[in-house]
Amino acid sequence: MKIARHLLSILSIIPASHALSNDTHYPLTLTNCGMEISLPSAPQSTVTVGQSATEILYALGLAERVAGTSVWFTPVLPEFREINADIERLADNDPSFEAVVNRRPELVAAQYEWHVGPTGSVATREQFHELGIATYVMPADCDTKDNSTGGDGTRTAAFSPESVYKGIRELATIFDVQEAGNALVAELETREATAIAAAEALELPDDLSAVFWFSSPDRSAAPYVAGRLGAPGYMMDALGIRNVVESDEEWPTVGWESIARADPDIIVVARMDRRRFAADDIAEKLDFLHSDPVTREMSAVRNGRIIEMDAHAMSATMRTLVGLETLVDALPTLAFDR
Repeated sequence: MKIARHLLSILSIIPASHALSNDTHYPLTLTNCGMEISLPSAPQSTVTVGQSATEILYALGLAERVAGTSVWFTPVLPEFREINADIERLADNDPSFEAVVNRRPELVAAQYEWHVGPTGSVATREQFHELGIATYVMPADCDTKDNSTGGDGTRTAAFSPESVYKGIRELATIFDVQEAGNALVAELETREATAIAAAEALELPDDLSAVFWFSSPDRSAAPYVAGRLGAPGYMMDALGIRNVVESDEEWPTVGWESIARADPDIIVVARMDRRRFAADDIAEKLDFLHSDPVTREMSAVRNGRIIEMDAHAMSATMRTLVGLETLVDALPTLAFDR
């Protein structure tokens, strides 16, 4: 099931009066990630710093308002490949402040506060605001999350897709396309419910456990694995799978010896195009798991219970629902004889 394919069918059944009743009145003021922002009108030009914001704007039918994109982990969703090809990519990773400003955006939409936030690697929000450029940070990165702790932040409560839906609705309000926002949220909610129902029908073993491996600075380093309260934690909770990593950090580093002692039933590994670290390459991950004297003895490795997942689905984005579907599709193919 693809987002774009079903979006049009959902839009066709929403009464016109519903959309008209929710028209945006400008100037629009709202509080986003603890900061009040004001927009005099719907932005005509936007730069995205983060794949999540990019794909949401595409899904809302706003590609013509996107003047530049940046921070890509994986290829764009297939349904947006054609429109994305015509939009300038400022950088695969962090763009410079100057590169963003030179596109003369009215809005900068960011996925992570560590890119555009109090100590933003691209810029602070105040730096953009001083130039009359509004900023919006996806709520999934600040609701129930403390980004002042360094690294990838610490969750103060469990991630829920509701924070993704909130971001979709707020962006739809900013651009006055509430009808498209309601349709996209309805689509994702349906996919979420369908995946969870399918998992319940699988009759999986009790107390299944898993670890999600995003990347590592190098093969010998402790890996970045998913904490219990982030997007992978949500997926595991939704499917009744126990995370062997109990940290509240978004992506803590945990030694392989500790992971091997926990011996998770399933290892989920991130697949991405990004090449910031050696272990960004999934071939490196798989080779390490099968060749390292510690990891190759783990039951998940010996029994072939390794699942590949789109790296962006492991972040708190609308692709989290795609990740949920990936798990549900893969679980029936695994043997859980213990």
